[in-house]
Amino acid sequence: MLIQTELKATLKRLRLSGMLATLPDRLAFARKDKLDYTDFLQLVLSDEVERRDHKHIETRLQDAGFDEECTLERFDWSAQIRIDKARLMDLFGLHFIERHENIAFSGPVGVGKTYLAQALGHAACRAGYRVLFIRTDALLKALARSRADNSFDRELRRFIAPDLIVIDDFGLRKLSGQASSDFYDLVVERHTRASTIITSNRAVDEWMAVFDEPLLGQSALDRFCHRAHQFVIDGESYRKRTAPSGKSESQKLGIRLPAAKTLGSSSAHVDSDVGGE
Repeated sequence: MLIQTELKATLKRLRLSGMLATLPDRLAFARKDKLDYTDFLQLVLSDEVERRDHKHIETRLQDAGFDEECTLERFDWSAQIRIDKARLMDLFGLHFIERHENIAFSGPVGVGKTYLAQALGHAACRAGYRVLFIRTDALLKALARSRADNSFDRELRRFIAPDLIVIDDFGLRKLSGQASSDFYDLVVERHTRASTIITSNRAVDEWMAVFDEPLLGQSALDRFCHRAHQFVIDGESYRKRTAPSGKSESQKLGIRLPAAKTLGSSSAHVDSDVGGE
C-alpha cells in the first residue's frame, strides 16, 4: 500500500518518519479489523513508542562500552562455581541502584565476575539507567591524561555522571600516589549519589594494600564497602567453559590458578552451590 508523499513529508517534519516502515501493514490491519480512528491512532503511536524505546536502549548499551553482550539469561548456571545465587538474583531487581548502593565481586580469574557485573549493567541499561563499563587501568589513565590539558574536572564528571559505573579488574597493579588520589575523588563524589560495581581478583580485605596512600585508600574503601553487597565467587573457570576447545588459555599453558580467598565479612559469605547438582 502506497503512502502519499504529503503524508511522508508531514511525518518527517514531526520527526515521526519511523512510522513509515510499519504504516502500510498497520493500515491493512486496521481495514481488515475495521478499527476506528482512535484505535488506529493508538496502534501506530504504540509502534512509535516501542521503536523509540528500543533505539534508546541500543544507544545506552553502546554508550556503556561493554566488552560483549552479557545478560543474566545467557549465564551458564551449570558452571561449577560457588556464589550466593539468591542474593545475586535479588540484585537484578536493580533496587540497589535506586538506593545508590555498591557491589563487589571478588574471586580468581575466569569465574564470571566480569560477566555478572556486565549483566547487571546490561539490565540497568534496559531499565533506562545510564551505565559505564571501564577497566581500572583505562579509568586511571584517562584521569591522568586529563591533567595534562587541564580537563581533569570535566573527565572526572564523566565518570561521576552515570547511574551505575562498572570498574573492572581493580587491584591488578599498585596505585601510585596520584592514582590513589584520583580513585579516592571518584569514590567520594559517587558516594550516596550513584552506584558502583567493582570486580577484582583480590579479596576485599586485600584492597588496602593496592593504595600508595593508605589514608586515601582507607577513606575510599570505607565509603565504598559501607554500602556494598559483597560476593566471593570461586570454583571452576567459567571462561574455560565458553572457550571453543573447552579449555581456558591458562590450562593450555599449564598455569595453575589460585583458589579464591573467603572474606571474613558475613555479607560476603558463600553459602550456596550453583551448578553441578
